[in-house]
Amino acid sequence: MSPLVIILCFAAYFGALLSIAWLTLRRGTSEAGYLLGGRRSPWWLIAFGLVGDSLSGVTFMSVPGEVGTRNFTYLQLVLGGVVGYLVVAHVLLPLYYRLNLTSIYGYLGERFGPTARTTGAMFFVLSRVLGAAARLFLSAGVLQAFVFDPLGVPFWATSSTIILLMLVYTYRGGIQTLVWTDLFQSSLLLAGVVLSLVAVARGLDLDLVGLVRTIHESPRSKAFVWDWREPTYFWKQFIGSAAIVVAMTGLDQNMMQKSLSCPTIGEAQRNIHAFIPVQVGVNLLFLSLGVLLYEYAARTGVVPPARTDLLFPTLALQHLGTFAAVAFVLGLAAATFSSADSVLTTLTTSFSVDVLRLGERSDLDEAARTRVRRRIHAAFAAALLLVILAFRAWSSESVISIVLRIAGYTYGPLLGLFALGILTRLRVRDRLVPVACVLAPVLCWVLEQKSPHWFGGYTMGFELLLVNAGITVALLLVLRRSRHVGEA
Repeated sequence: MSPLVIILCFAAYFGALLSIAWLTLRRGTSEAGYLLGGRRSPWWLIAFGLVGDSLSGVTFMSVPGEVGTRNFTYLQLVLGGVVGYLVVAHVLLPLYYRLNLTSIYGYLGERFGPTARTTGAMFFVLSRVLGAAARLFLSAGVLQAFVFDPLGVPFWATSSTIILLMLVYTYRGGIQTLVWTDLFQSSLLLAGVVLSLVAVARGLDLDLVGLVRTIHESPRSKAFVWDWREPTYFWKQFIGSAAIVVAMTGLDQNMMQKSLSCPTIGEAQRNIHAFIPVQVGVNLLFLSLGVLLYEYAARTGVVPPARTDLLFPTLALQHLGTFAAVAFVLGLAAATFSSADSVLTTLTTSFSVDVLRLGERSDLDEAARTRVRRRIHAAFAAALLLVILAFRAWSSESVISIVLRIAGYTYGPLLGLFALGILTRLRVRDRLVPVACVLAPVLCWVLEQKSPHWFGGYTMGFELLLVNAGITVALLLVLRRSRHVGEA
């Protein structure tokens, strides 16, 4: 597939996004529309849009590629995630609606104090800037290797163009635009994976029965690991994944802001319930695609790339023909913009509401708050670009591994704070919350490095998030008790 055709596909895709943005803004926009869409978003629209938000380019390319090294074990994470989504729907969402929150970190302010609220927001900012940049780095890297390197365009220009395109259609509309662009992008992402499966099956000359048999009989379809010392041990991944979903969905402004735009708690919960089976089914499709891609490479003598992220694009763009290439490009375009564009909006929301407290400033009218908010929006776009370039300079891991490692370290303090607030009535020293939240990830890093030596070869996996949260709670309680000692 020629670079020009790929560029034209992206241009058509971006034109569709701009058209949707223009249509949603015809009725005008306001701060309430930008932040929560006026709380008028239909639950089914949010549910389908969450597909694109949760899957992104990491799932689209990294999950099929990871099958080569970890087989079907990603399914353990998917199953654990079901428990996490139920916790989000029935524990966290009712809390957020009861408090009528715009930013979910407002809960930490009410429960512990303003410093805890700001700390929670800043950990979200750190987590999402790094995570979104990793996702965009993956997609931009594929475009660079297969489109822009042959044209002599440098990577910084490719990345800058992607960020600028996202900025154009999210700058004014916010959530009221994103709920509709997400519908379009999730549809294309799903179409991309289904059409890719069809293309690979055609390349292998398999009908539906042969396709299922090939996947079932492949040694790569092994899904469950029962050796407790392995990083992919079932219970480590299942429980760790449930915690990751609670943290990365329920404690993440990016994922919750759209659910909070539903009119009622009942509709918000319905959107999560509808999303769960779709999430499981789509991930099964991605894992199946990974098995077929490696089977195709083995049968045709194609040597898989050293970086597993590149297996799918290499086969789709260079070996499987035009049909597969178009399907891949459509899916990649959706994956590139679906999760990252909403990050710009929700980062802006959290920083404006929780850190700068724009809504509480009586010296600013709505027009002035809008001007400040738009500057913040542009600043976060620039920050994403800088982090993408940093990833380009040193990253060699699978991007899905990078994202999940980032989550383990940065969402742990958030999980600890929310767990302490929801499960107990204890108070903490608000001004010392940042100390505990910074120390906990540092101690976790030491524990992760030393665990094979200290615990007989035990290697930490996704349970790192729970350990991080536990250390955060312990530190908060120690600091709380030290206050009473001092007073005595």
